[in-house]
Amino acid sequence: MNRPPRRPNHPVRQAEPLGTASRRAALRLLDAVLRRGEPLEAALASATRDLHGGPDRGLAHAIAAETLRRLPDLDALIDSATRNQLPDDAKARSALRIALVQVLSLGTPPHAAISTVLPLVDGGPRKLVHGVFGTLMRQGVSLPEVPELPGVTAERWAAQWGDAMVDAAEQAIAAPPPLDLTLADPGATADWAERLGGTSLMPGHVRLHDAASVPELPGFEEGAWWVQDAAASMPARLLGSGAGTVLDLCAAPGGKTLQLAAAGWQVTALDASPTRLERLRANLERTGLAAEVVCADVLQWAPPAPVDAILIDAPCSATGIFRRHPDVLYRVRPSVIAEMAALQAKILSRAAGWLRPGGRMVYATCSLEPEEGEAQLEAFLAAHPDYTLCSVQAPLPVGKSTPYIRTLPSDMAEQGRCDGFFIALLERNG
Repeated sequence: MNRPPRRPNHPVRQAEPLGTASRRAALRLLDAVLRRGEPLEAALASATRDLHGGPDRGLAHAIAAETLRRLPDLDALIDSATRNQLPDDAKARSALRIALVQVLSLGTPPHAAISTVLPLVDGGPRKLVHGVFGTLMRQGVSLPEVPELPGVTAERWAAQWGDAMVDAAEQAIAAPPPLDLTLADPGATADWAERLGGTSLMPGHVRLHDAASVPELPGFEEGAWWVQDAAASMPARLLGSGAGTVLDLCAAPGGKTLQLAAAGWQVTALDASPTRLERLRANLERTGLAAEVVCADVLQWAPPAPVDAILIDAPCSATGIFRRHPDVLYRVRPSVIAEMAALQAKILSRAAGWLRPGGRMVYATCSLEPEEGEAQLEAFLAAHPDYTLCSVQAPLPVGKSTPYIRTLPSDMAEQGRCDGFFIALLERNG
């Protein structure tokens, strides 16, 4: 006797729409940044572990980064269409953020955006997500031309630098930053600017506003240049050219090491991260420049003899690079700034004894926080009377260049702006 086949005790799971895996990875990235305080780039490998192709990983990263760049604006839209405000960490809010940013900023068709995020709230308020998204689409909503900074960050920067700086920061994050290249041979600046179709702000620099893939640009394979923001190139420039010994502390991924080697210095590049040092070694090999590479903790290591110069591009909150890394706007809190400032003070104090009398030391951070710049310098000079501050003139048209360099989002607006940096040049008394 033939019996009919048994029905399964549980419903068959339907295949998810194509592209859902990338949106799920984007959701993991947002959770890593907003809930756990991890850097976006550091969380990328784990969050995209289920993705097998580079384009899928790139899409997940693009969705998460753009969501962070427009987070206050996205949340304002969501709140306008909900009777009861969703918690900040609700999965429904995150799913709506991802769906909206795809349509309003990345050009994804609405049906594709919503169909690929609904599986992210399986077992949750799918109807709510679908309803809010549909309401906003019918209203024809759009994002403001200039993004709004998160309130906590805006308040802190307004107190430190004024409201005009906050306005400039919002303008800065509204558009992708240009691509800056540092040349191995500053004497060839005009030639490379013409070949690459860029402009130059100073010798040894080319800025591209509409660049293709970096490895496909002329000069990449032969190591004629490397990618480095214009502001980030200034610390090494202050040491000039020289045939002496120089320590590049916290050196990876190596832009400043390459600058110093190209300028004739005998460079020892130190960093505690083996992974980041792999990039530094690859850059040295590509450019044909030479440096001794040391993998060690700067607080445990010491050079065999005093050196002629030291460059400290210290670990910091990195709030100055918010244009490229909008995650810093959310994961950097006062506790992080205080932790970084304490580490910087230890590094400065330890390195101070490694410089020969008459030698020079550059201290730099890609931070917009005075605790990691102006206040750090003041404390160091008070504790080290054998050091004096050297007046400097920035090679870029920035607002503060004597006796130290401070770049802000308001600087170089017409030229495409630059990262936020603090840079000081110190000399050890003979």
